[in-house]
Amino acid sequence: MTSDIPIRTEGDVIVVVPAGELDAITSPDLAAALDRVLTPDRPWRGVVIDFSGVTFCDSRCIGVLVAAYRQARDLGIGLAVSAPQRTVHRLFVIAGIDQVITIDDDTGHAVEAVVA
Repeated sequence: MTSDIPIRTEGDVIVVVPAGELDAITSPDLAAALDRVLTPDRPWRGVVIDFSGVTFCDSRCIGVLVAAYRQARDLGIGLAVSAPQRTVHRLFVIAGIDQVITIDDDTGHAVEAVVA
């Protein structure tokens, strides 16, 4: 994964699309992308992190997601993770972040849900 994580806009929601493995080396790229979109001067109401292309996620990635969730909450912006592959979703459940962060199987539904 390169540091150029694709980011697109769907209405007033930003969709961040990391791919590949998110570990101690690559998770800072995701953190940087989320920091760019989670600022008080941005006009969007929600952020969805589309995990469909993420094949591996470790504890560093979990930490990035939790930090982004807190940052979004403090800004009054909805945040969700969408379409994680089964092994990544299992890690989210084991780590318990599915109890804190909305995890949706469908990116389109997640986009609608973060602004509802």
